Amino acid sequence: MDEAQMIEVLLARVIIRDGSDRQYIYLAEREGNRVFPIVIGSNEAWEIHRVLHHTEPERPMTHQLALSTVQALGAELQRVDIVDLRKNTFYAQVVVQNESGDVAVVDARPSDAIALALRARCKIRVAETVLEKANMDA
Repeated sequence: MDEAQMIEVLLARVIIRDGSDRQYIYLAEREGNRVFPIVIGSNEAWEIHRVLHHTEPERPMTHQLALSTVQALGAELQRVDIVDLRKNTFYAQVVVQNESGDVAVVDARPSDAIALALRARCKIRVAETVLEKANMDA
């Protein structure tokens, strides 16, 4: 993915609706006006909610486990990139770098990737083409 084509975004809003398996997060350009929603599952929405409200469960949940594993291996979550939007489905990548500087790019669902990014306090970026498509659909 061309670095110049990536736009940094922030988590602008989380909407959790009881009794629904469709939850929403909204991402907004860090330096711009475009905002778009992503439909996510309840588990990921609650994980994002926990991170935002600094609430930790008694035992590690899946996203905590994943981040702890990356860190235990001497690596660091560098960023999350949302790289594609096809047939109303977003595609993301998690970028991890080890102590030697080697970089691994791992495919992920945006909801999982964003939950990890919030825990790791790393950047979330969206491809310009995805941002354009998402705004046309909004």
